[in-house]
This record gives sequence, C-alpha cells and structure tokens, in this order.
Amino acid sequence: MSFIVADSLSRRFVVRDRSRGLWGSVRDLFSTSEREATAVDGLSFSVGAGEAVALLGPNGAGKSTTVKMLCGILRPSAGTVRVGGLDPWVDRRQHVRRMGVVFGQRTQLWWDLAVIEGFDLLAAMFEVPPGEYRARLSRLDDTLGIGPLLRTPVRQLSLGERMRCELAAALLHAPPLLVLDEPTIGLDVAVKLRLRAFLAALRQEGRTTLLLTTHDLGDIAAVCPRVLLLARGRCLHDGPLDALVRTLGGQRRVLARHHPSLDIDLHALGAYAVVPGQFAVPLLPGTPDANVLRRVLAVPGVDEVVVEEAPIEALVAQAYGS
Repeated sequence: MSFIVADSLSRRFVVRDRSRGLWGSVRDLFSTSEREATAVDGLSFSVGAGEAVALLGPNGAGKSTTVKMLCGILRPSAGTVRVGGLDPWVDRRQHVRRMGVVFGQRTQLWWDLAVIEGFDLLAAMFEVPPGEYRARLSRLDDTLGIGPLLRTPVRQLSLGERMRCELAAALLHAPPLLVLDEPTIGLDVAVKLRLRAFLAALRQEGRTTLLLTTHDLGDIAAVCPRVLLLARGRCLHDGPLDALVRTLGGQRRVLARHHPSLDIDLHALGAYAVVPGQFAVPLLPGTPDANVLRRVLAVPGVDEVVVEEAPIEALVAQAYGS
C-alpha cells in the first residue's frame, strides 16, 4: 500500500532580477524584471508504507522543494500529493502530528534550553503519554547514546551530538513518516556510522516510512534500497542504487597484477590491459564472481587479485555534469 503518492507535482517560483550599484537599486524601487523559475516539474512517484527511499541529485535538482511540499511547508503550483491519505498543505495540522523531520542545517530544539527540556516540550506538544515518552526516550538512549547529553544546553553540543539529539526529537512521538534532509552533513566518521546503523535498523523494523535527501552515497547504500535521481525537477531514475550505477555505465571488475614480461592471452580471458603488468576482467551480471576469480587465479604469473567495485561517486558526478 502506498503511503506517499505524488502525481504530476510541480512548484514554480517568481524570481526578481536585481540591478547592480546604487543607481540600479534606485531603479529597482520603481521597476524590476521578473521571471519564472521551475524547481519541480511534473514529478510523479509513490512510496510504500515502511519503505526507505533516497532523493539524490545535484544542487538545484528540486530535492528540498519536493521535501517541503511533502511536509506541507510549500503548496504545489500544480499536481497533487497525498501522504497517509492527507493533503500536506490542506490537512497540515493532522499531517505534522504524524511526521518527524530532521534538517541537517537547522534545529527543532530550543537553543538555550537543556536537551531534556526540549524533549519535554515536544512530548507535551505531541501529547505523548508519560509512560510511552519514558519508554521511547530510554530506547533512543540505548541506540543513540544521548543519556549523557540530556542536561546539556543545545548550544553547547557539538554538531554530532546535536544531530543525535535532533533525530531522537523527531522520533519521540513515533511518527509513521521520518523525513531527513542531509542528516549526516558535517559529522565525523564515527558518528556518521552510528547514525547509519540506527537508520538501517529503523528501516528493517518496517514501521516507519523513511525519506532521505543527501549527497552522501554512503548514507544511501547503508539505509535506502531505492533511489530517486532528480535533475531539474524531474525524475531520471527510480530503482536500486546498483541499477543506477549500471545505467550510468558502471561495472565491477577483477584487477590482476603480474610481471610485465609475461605474455598473457587477454582475449581468451575476456580481459583488457589497464597498465603494463595489470589487467582487468569485467564482472558481468549473471556470471558468478567465483568463476571469474578461478579463471584469473589459474593464469600463471598472477600474484595479486582484487575485486574493484564500480566507482559510484565518479559515475554520479558524471551524471550531474551531463
């Protein structure tokens, strides 16, 4: 059953062009040129209940605008969107009670209050029963390690500590929808891995629909089986990340090293030379990796073999550029 349904969703903005200099500013007081910019252009997709989906795309692709329409912050210029049977803009009061949101560069906690005081306020706003609140806070402490931070003012937290508390705040009322916009931006490796593990466990439970926007492909690989690639407000790909890599021309391969003086029949192996003393054999879909590895290891003189994954970042960057 679909939890999110977007049909021909569009959002347009009016952009006012400003003139340079003092006289340009004076002239703009009386007349300005305007143009229309399209952030989202006829976007259609659906997300099942309990599914985890990533929105991927270059800056300006329409990811944040799409998220804001799903959250009810922006009203679509055209098309429709339903989240859990509700229109996010029209039914905003009901909608926000069933949603948790984490924006990587914004905070929902009160800057000068201790973390626990912010949690108490959010629990009261969402009318979470005291027993459920204590149980959820205890579980979030077990998984995110926020216990030592509860008495600390939010402004004194490091970025990693604050992001763990932001995620806990978004989940205090057990929302069926969790929206994360760049949740791991600026985090160190240890904190990032901890958050990824928590989100992956949350996805496996299947009770929370997860929507993630990020430029970090590691986040997607760890958390989201499905990717929507956006560009200029349109969807270019909807499916698994590895299918996107194959579409972009990416391919796993076996790299083998040998002495440059050896004469190896690359054609018989289905291989190609990389540099003198090194060749590669593509790992094709439907062919077991073990079969390819056995053939390569049977070649006399091969002294090092490595399986190399497709260069995902480079392929996606190439797609952004085109």
